[in-house]
Amino acid sequence: MDIRTEFGQRIKELRARSGMSQEVLAHRAGLDRTYISGVERGERNISIVNIEKVAAALHVSIAYMFSGERFSTTPAYQPSEFVIPFKQRFKYHIDNDLKLLAFQVNGLFSGKLDVDYLSSVIIGVCTAYGKDELNILVDHRDMKASDGEAVVYSPEVAERAVKFQQELLKYSKQVVALCNSEFMVHNLNHVALQSGIIHKATHIFGRDKDMVGTAYELLGINDNELIKAKT
Repeated sequence: MDIRTEFGQRIKELRARSGMSQEVLAHRAGLDRTYISGVERGERNISIVNIEKVAAALHVSIAYMFSGERFSTTPAYQPSEFVIPFKQRFKYHIDNDLKLLAFQVNGLFSGKLDVDYLSSVIIGVCTAYGKDELNILVDHRDMKASDGEAVVYSPEVAERAVKFQQELLKYSKQVVALCNSEFMVHNLNHVALQSGIIHKATHIFGRDKDMVGTAYELLGINDNELIKAKT
């Protein structure tokens, strides 16, 4: 496989796992859809300037575009992903003694309504606490599509997540998120930068036991009722 075909495949897989069409990626990158199509097919010799534009549209660094973390090109955010209602895939737990709020999401956010539901529940819990009082532990390890592969926030979900985090900023002391991939680390860093919560946020990906251990250490805890290392 030549370098143009290989790089085109890379763009296609990151776009697919973000729930973006070629049209959406092209719009976000300020490029023509036919140009994106040609790049994905390996027919275009993309410039470094346009690589930077595509990387920014995908919310990743240029270096990550060339990383070894790879995914399938199967489009995520298909209707079949949402057979199980979001309310059954979202859980949370509050430890009043430790002032620690943990929540996890299995599967995908279908869009605005799912993020707004999570936001209403989490912010509703937070209002019982003061400014900068709560530590937050987020578990996105199982935010995966039905093919078992990782996904990241779609553009619509990311935009709503920014609004959620802007509300969370008032109450949170520290936010630690367990991620399903390095791709998600980039994705969440972008959202946190947009919301202003980045100085409080740490997004982690690695071996499961190490990842959870690091989160516990950052939060000064030894265990959590909801979020544990997988066996």
